[in-house]
Amino acid sequence: MNPEPWTTFLVDRLPELWLRLGQHLALTGTSTGLAILIGIPSGILAARGGHLRGGILAAAEILQTIPSLAMLTLLLALLHRIGAVPAIIALTLYALLPIVRNTITGLEGVAEEVLEAAEGIGMTGWQRLWMVRLPLALPVMMAGIRTAAVISIGIATLSAFIGAGGLGQFINRGLALANTRLILLGAIPAAVLALLVDMLLGVAGWALDPLRGADRSSKKRNLLRWVAVLFPVILFGAGAVGYIGARPDVVIGSKNFTEQLILGHILADMIEADTDLRVDRRFCLGGTMICHGALAGGEIDLYPEYTGTGLTTVLHEQPDADADRVFDTVSRRYLQEFDVRWLAPFGINNTYAIAVRKADASKHGWRSISDLKSQAPRLTAGLTAEFGARPDGYRGFRKMYGFRFGRVVDIDAGLMYDALAEGAVDVIAAFATDGRIAAYDLILLEDDRHYFPPYAAAPVVREQTLQEFPVIGRALGKLAGVLDDQTMQRLNLQVDQHKQSPEHVARTFLQSRGLIPRQ
Repeated sequence: MNPEPWTTFLVDRLPELWLRLGQHLALTGTSTGLAILIGIPSGILAARGGHLRGGILAAAEILQTIPSLAMLTLLLALLHRIGAVPAIIALTLYALLPIVRNTITGLEGVAEEVLEAAEGIGMTGWQRLWMVRLPLALPVMMAGIRTAAVISIGIATLSAFIGAGGLGQFINRGLALANTRLILLGAIPAAVLALLVDMLLGVAGWALDPLRGADRSSKKRNLLRWVAVLFPVILFGAGAVGYIGARPDVVIGSKNFTEQLILGHILADMIEADTDLRVDRRFCLGGTMICHGALAGGEIDLYPEYTGTGLTTVLHEQPDADADRVFDTVSRRYLQEFDVRWLAPFGINNTYAIAVRKADASKHGWRSISDLKSQAPRLTAGLTAEFGARPDGYRGFRKMYGFRFGRVVDIDAGLMYDALAEGAVDVIAAFATDGRIAAYDLILLEDDRHYFPPYAAAPVVREQTLQEFPVIGRALGKLAGVLDDQTMQRLNLQVDQHKQSPEHVARTFLQSRGLIPRQ
């Protein structure tokens, strides 16, 4: 199936593009504004010298060296929430260094003769600061603000990882779906926005520079000064539109791979079709613990989860091969510990499975996972970061099967099938319901030691949400057993291979089953 024309692609996503652009402006504008309020006074204190200078600069430099995703993850753990708040805090911390450093440089660059003249006419220390040093240092300080704003625009694209929205939502979704168009839809506007903001702040810096533009008319300079003052207000106000509006009744989350996006849209479409509730789709949130933390903390109301993941990753229980017992365990423990209810499963078992190329399996006689043992030291395995870290992932796999692969590389879930098909890796930890297994001529090896537990997919919903809106339980109850592994493989393939949107695939499936009306 040929992908849709670029014009159709853009027109269909234009409303969301404006929304994400507004969110991006809000994140960048708010964080840069906060960094100015914190950074300039900090720079003034540091410019006075002494121990304060070294301490303030060292703190700002240390914050700048922390990797962006690590900062976001750390703030998630500290604040126990997703969304704009941790994103704005992270962006503010990253924007501090250029503002602090340029404030110090600008203040220290004021000529001693000027300061002596100001002192000679009787100015106090504060008067010299506010009336002489700060105005003369302003061009250098504005350069730091420009740098901070551009840095914030770039780093803000990572905020989608924790549900803060912005243009990174397209990039995150594009990476999950291996869709270059979606990646460009987020990356190109972010780059243009960075250039535009840098240019406008440059004009503002010129207008506020007391030593430039002496040959310009005072009327023009006053106009530019007003623009310089009003620009941040306009920027923040325009961006805030992205977050203005009535709070949705229900917030649905998802992890960052194809099947989760499809299931998330199925949940949202069912609720919208069967109820009058307003639904917010906050998808591509990252791994299991981000979604679970958002659910337990009330940041989202429901998302699709897998019983085996809930058992081992969230509850830290040992894997169990009995599907009914696993569902009973997670249902009981989630309700007791998190006040979250597991609804009836969709009917699929998306268990982990070790996949290899069919040609390699035939050549080496691989039928089960144990057959890999003799060749394992010479094989390269492509594993998702989550599989490499979780207890029912690679660590437990090595103990159960008694071998490890010669080389292990972290790889995105949306890219690992292409990497295996193209020979970049020899083995992957695949998802059993992924349609690319058959499309790429791959084969799943038998789990002969029954290591992987059942992974029945089901909606997990906050009990408080179900009590407030009982119609949600009735609507989602219609999804019990509506899917099977083969159907899920086909739906995943339509997105991954045929490049259909998860929204379209989910809606078409529900309409074909008569669960929602055709439009």
